[in-house]
Amino acid sequence: MSTKKKLTAVVGAATLAMVLAACGAGSESTEAAGSPTADSAQADGAVVHNEADTEFVQMMIVHHEGAIEMADLIVERASAEQVRELGERVRDAQGPEIEQMTGWLESWGEESPSGMDMGGMGHGGMDMGGMDQQEAMEALEDAEGAEVDRLFLELMIEHHRGAIEMAQAQVDNGRNAAAIALAEDIIAAQEAEIAEMEQMLAESR
Repeated sequence: MSTKKKLTAVVGAATLAMVLAACGAGSESTEAAGSPTADSAQADGAVVHNEADTEFVQMMIVHHEGAIEMADLIVERASAEQVRELGERVRDAQGPEIEQMTGWLESWGEESPSGMDMGGMGHGGMDMGGMDQQEAMEALEDAEGAEVDRLFLELMIEHHRGAIEMAQAQVDNGRNAAAIALAEDIIAAQEAEIAEMEQMLAESR
């Protein structure tokens, strides 16, 4: 083979190798760009979850509904403006969280607590100083004046402690990133509110 033909063959082989390499890289890049990630699968609380996530969301919806019931009463009957404002904040914060968690259950294909018997809620979530939700509401309705404020604060502190316990279990055992993030937010917010309510009680004595 002549020198010219040898050179042509070498150049042709090198060009072919470059083309093949480029095609391979392009294919790999396209596949990577089109592959769903764990983050996108978990966007807005969708898809990825385990039994702990489901239990947390179902129970926290019921727990929030109880807090809102108590908050609605104190907004109407509080004798101290700061207690009334606290009730409004509890109601305004937890209402949207109920909507968010209800949407998660729908996206996960899990049952809403409205169609379940939640009387046996675990984690002590609805136990407030020995009273369940119905007993707490009856006590608040029977109280008068400043006693309504004091009782509401004491009951809501216990209610918040139950929520924190449930939320910590979710942080420890849950899998869904959005539900874990909500649990962490609940812990931070309700620990701060407990401190605020304890201060209100101390000042009222």
